[in-house]
Amino acid sequence: MFDLLTEPLEFAFMQRAFLAASLAAVVCAAVGTFVVLKGLAFMGDAVAHSSLAGMALVYALGGSILLGALAWVVPASLVITYVSRRANVMLDTSIGIIYAGGFALGIIILSQVSNYTVDLFGFLFGNVLGATWGDIIIIGAVAAAVLLVMAILYKELIFTSYDSTMAEVSGVPVRLVQYLMPLLIGVTTVVALKTVGIVLVLALLVTPAATARLLVRRLPLMMATSVLVALAATVVGLYLSFHLDLASGPTIVLVATGIFALALVVSPSRGVVWRRRSREAISTSVGA
Repeated sequence: MFDLLTEPLEFAFMQRAFLAASLAAVVCAAVGTFVVLKGLAFMGDAVAHSSLAGMALVYALGGSILLGALAWVVPASLVITYVSRRANVMLDTSIGIIYAGGFALGIIILSQVSNYTVDLFGFLFGNVLGATWGDIIIIGAVAAAVLLVMAILYKELIFTSYDSTMAEVSGVPVRLVQYLMPLLIGVTTVVALKTVGIVLVLALLVTPAATARLLVRRLPLMMATSVLVALAATVVGLYLSFHLDLASGPTIVLVATGIFALALVVSPSRGVVWRRRSREAISTSVGA
């Protein structure tokens, strides 16, 4: 049993994978808490897909894919908010425009590059087992920057998440937060791209936070629970992928989904077990 735990750690690529995936899990879970509260899940999915344009362009030029994605999502995230405010269109409309445009541009660029099929699989579904120390430095730096901004503006983010109108009346720079939140989501998706890829990044951003929301009420505890769930899914997923020879990104996502399903059953406020017991208690009291 002990060998099952230590064997993967004997390989340098697995050590880097655990480190990169854990960094991604922490920052995704933290930002994902606000994504779930504000209903911005589509934002994360759209920015991740649109980042294919930056990734494809840098890949064609032989540069760092993560830096290419980062260079794309920062302006893309800001443009989403700007278009929504200035063009007087719904936020999901501007998200859809950037989503489709960036993804289409990425496909066109990749189609002009020969022998890109194998690398495309890594773009779409992640390749954390191939993470280099350079990737880890980028992921760690971006994750640290996002968490630092969240720590500095923690009260403003919480206030705006619950009641943006009251926050604005109270002097909170709501417009700044409105631009900042999509930016944080966009940058966070870059951190997760190496772990789970473009297609599955939404799961790492949303599923742990959604699980935490089932289990706890207070926001600080919800954020902490989300981080724990994300780390648990990442570690267990990587172990399973190693021992069962499975794709690492999808395995991590499936473990996170399984934890959510379990929470859905046992949740003290919304779980199936709790509701059944409540109905039984009501029936008993009525019968008495």
